[in-house]
Amino acid sequence: MKKGRILLAVGFVVAALSVSAQDYAFKVLANKGANEYKSGEGWQAIKTGTTLKKDDELKLGENSYLALVHSSGKPLELKQAGPHKVADLAASMKPGASVLNKYTDFILSSNSAEAKKNRLSATGAVHRGTADQLPLFLPPAQNASIFGKSMVVEWEVPKSGGPYVVTIKNIFEDELVKYETPETHQRIDLSDPKLASETAFLIEVSSKSDSKVKSESKVVKRLSAADGERIKKAFMEIAGDLKDQSALDRYIQAGFYEQNGLLIDALTSYEDAIKMAPDVDAYREARDEFLYRNKLATPKP
Repeated sequence: MKKGRILLAVGFVVAALSVSAQDYAFKVLANKGANEYKSGEGWQAIKTGTTLKKDDELKLGENSYLALVHSSGKPLELKQAGPHKVADLAASMKPGASVLNKYTDFILSSNSAEAKKNRLSATGAVHRGTADQLPLFLPPAQNASIFGKSMVVEWEVPKSGGPYVVTIKNIFEDELVKYETPETHQRIDLSDPKLASETAFLIEVSSKSDSKVKSESKVVKRLSAADGERIKKAFMEIAGDLKDQSALDRYIQAGFYEQNGLLIDALTSYEDAIKMAPDVDAYREARDEFLYRNKLATPKP
């Protein structure tokens, strides 16, 4: 009898969780423009983190953008101005569950108002470098592994300004390749024949106009074969839902890489999302929060 009551109680809990899991159709990951949703009687402004139920309606303004994740975990970008029924959007999603929720939930929680408040309270006094320093947004050596075939290196703007020289050396400090750029970032093709055989290399950035203004030399290491296979296997679980075609796909990839400790790959994915959707401030703001919480950059005082 007691066992029967326990099983009945467990059944109620599972049923409640099932109902709760289906209580929404979409969550908003990123938002740009004058977008509104109607839940019940009145219209409300859409914000990042808003949950949309199946009976809700949407209204997108001109040149607006919404990045949504379905309750199944699948992503959806919406750009067409005008009215939309959430039920119709939900019906357009391919059937089947996805493991993407693990990463989209991480993205939402990491960029919530509460997370930003906690990060600000933990930051304390901001230390600024001296005039001849050029800080790179790269992690320390123990976290400097990379999985992808390309990477973006970024740095803080020094007082001297640009242009900049990006030098890559092997671990014996022999120069392998050099780039010049007026920007504060540089994409590096790791399949370049000059780099392809290197398992680890050093990156340094200097001001072209003042060679005394330079970064410290930072190491980047390719993942070992075993770790590479582990990450590849994990990525294949989500690859079917991320066609690598959209800013939203790259944004979710950033969450995947960060949760797997691949900060360089995560930053590269953020930069890809920003490049694909340069007018969506949410991606730029999320990139900045990523840099701050991982102590790759310090917020300006």
